[in-house]
Amino acid sequence: MTVPVAARAIVLAGGRSSRLGGTPKALFRAGAGAPTLVEAAVNDLLSLGVDAGEVVVVGPPSLPRMPVRVTREQPPFSGPAAGIAAGLASLADAGASAPWTLLLACDMPGAREAVSALLAAASGAEPGTRGIVVNDDGRLQPLAGIYRTPELETAVEGQATVDRSVRSLVGALWDRQLELSGATDDVDTWDDVERFGLIPGAHP
Repeated sequence: MTVPVAARAIVLAGGRSSRLGGTPKALFRAGAGAPTLVEAAVNDLLSLGVDAGEVVVVGPPSLPRMPVRVTREQPPFSGPAAGIAAGLASLADAGASAPWTLLLACDMPGAREAVSALLAAASGAEPGTRGIVVNDDGRLQPLAGIYRTPELETAVEGQATVDRSVRSLVGALWDRQLELSGATDDVDTWDDVERFGLIPGAHP
């Protein structure tokens, strides 16, 4: 499948999962033998046409082996803004130069729809558009967004990112909201785990 717009992607998979007692969100799966949530997120990106060389996962070394780059925010567990900075640095080291960069949390089992819609929206974006973020039933989803790469790099460069909110780091780039419903529902509590029918993976 040909991606509608040349894009890189940063998949964030490094949280503490505090409300799940430390059970890693990234390692939940839909059943025995099914891919973990982080693998499913990567699989969706690749099947939608994003090149493996343009994808980086930010998370711990205990993540499953995947055909993309893996890096870690510094210090570990310092939040998604630090993860974005680490992902950008890794993509730069790899020479990944696509004009758009997609940010995606790995804990949204139905995010394929959002990813596809973001890529399509970016392909038709007006020249001045710097970033597009999903608005899911009135909830802005900062980790389901796509940004022009130079604008995102400029926004993050030289900024303090440890324990900082994503909105404060890149929210100024949200020129457009993409209206969706239910596509970015995430796994945050054990009720969510039950609702999605997930089972935990091995604890690192």
